[in-house]
Amino acid sequence: MDSGLGNALGFAYEGVSGDRVVVTWTVGPQHLQPFGIVHGGVHCAVNESAASIGGQAWLRDQGLVVGVNNNTDFLRQARTGETLRSVATPIHQGRTTQLWAIETTNAEGKLVSRGQVRLAHIPGSPPQEFLALLDA
Repeated sequence: MDSGLGNALGFAYEGVSGDRVVVTWTVGPQHLQPFGIVHGGVHCAVNESAASIGGQAWLRDQGLVVGVNNNTDFLRQARTGETLRSVATPIHQGRTTQLWAIETTNAEGKLVSRGQVRLAHIPGSPPQEFLALLDA
C-alpha cells in the first residue's frame, strides 16, 4: 500500500479491513488544479484506492478486485495544508462484485467529497505481502 499512486499522493492508511478503510492525506501543491483547490482526480484516486484495498481485504485470496466504475461528487473545496480523512465502507459485497461508499471530510468533520466505487472480482491472487499485512 506504500507504493504507486497512493504513495506519490501521500496517502496514509490508518485502518484497513474488509469492512472499513481509513485514509488520511494532507493537501499539497501536487494535489491542486490551476485554481488552487484539490483536483477532482485526486478525490477519485483516493476513493478507488480505499475501495480497492478494502475490497481486496474482504476477498482475500479468492481472486483480485478491479475498479469498473468510480463516481465522485465534489461538495466543498480543500486547500493546501488541510488534512483530509477518507473513509470507505461497503454497500454490497457479493459473489462477483462489490460496491463501496467513500466519504472525505476535513478537520471540522465537514463533507468535502463523496464517492462510490464498483469493483469486479476477477481470477488471480493478490501479492502475498498484501495478505501478510492483513494478518499482522
